[in-house]
Amino acid sequence: MKEKEGSLGLFQQFKFVRVLHHDTRAKSLYLLGTIQSQDAIAIIEKTAFNVQDDLLMNNLVASSIEDIRMLDKNDVYHWYMAVMKEDLEKLPGAKVSLIWPATQTHIDKYGKQRHRMITETPEMYRSVLAPYIETMKGDRIQWVYNILSHKVEADRIVYENTDPVNGFILLPNLKWDRTTMDALYLIAIVHRRDVASIRDLSKKHIPWLKSVQREIVQAVTTTYPLTETQLRIYVHYLPSYYHFHIHVTNVEHDAGDSTGIGKAIMLTDVISRLEEMSDEHSGFAKSTLSFFLGENSELWKNGYSKIYKD
Repeated sequence: MKEKEGSLGLFQQFKFVRVLHHDTRAKSLYLLGTIQSQDAIAIIEKTAFNVQDDLLMNNLVASSIEDIRMLDKNDVYHWYMAVMKEDLEKLPGAKVSLIWPATQTHIDKYGKQRHRMITETPEMYRSVLAPYIETMKGDRIQWVYNILSHKVEADRIVYENTDPVNGFILLPNLKWDRTTMDALYLIAIVHRRDVASIRDLSKKHIPWLKSVQREIVQAVTTTYPLTETQLRIYVHYLPSYYHFHIHVTNVEHDAGDSTGIGKAIMLTDVISRLEEMSDEHSGFAKSTLSFFLGENSELWKNGYSKIYKD
């Protein structure tokens, strides 16, 4: 209880400064504030209904709607606004994330911004992205190493292969409430440190990638009431951090841009493209890849904006 009370106490110190961004589709709100005079970001998201709880669904209309007001009607269609009863365990109203202390990079990432589509050639990767990736390693991803060494979040691990080269840790993404199965979202973080993104993958990695995918499917389908065809297993390019990791979601989960064109690449497609490459030394470092990039990002401001001049 002390940890929960301490976390609540920290959140209660949040002093609002301004709205960074709001997403009407995802029902989420991003707020900039301060805690103890340091920048902080609060992310508030409406939670999904727990449709796996039959008793809750049976009682949803009868007992969960506390107040209701009709907005309009037309023939057989009726529209209302309602106030719903909430329960922290079974029917929480929102999920809250807190970043503190928040850096300018965090503020830029979660602020409203325009996006650009980048077509990155191998030459552009070597001259712009590769040097940038080196600045994003080390202390910038210490939190990843903390997970891999079991310093934090060890109690959330769903599955682990401890082999330092072939192994990985599978655990719930913090965006998932760990209750709503349709919204299942896991992350597999590999133990090896020589792969930062798909750019570091070549044909020699094919057996390893296939093995990881098989283990992920086995672990998820054993742990949760899902089958292989209900899983979306993919990587991001560009990723949000440069230590190779794989996203695993229920295909029913709408992750927005996270699973869209210019961001997500199915792991099976990554493997297939590697298999189609001409020789053993071929890999994504020699490929042209496209992705979308926010104008607030350091990579756009100090890198690709100089190439893509309007």
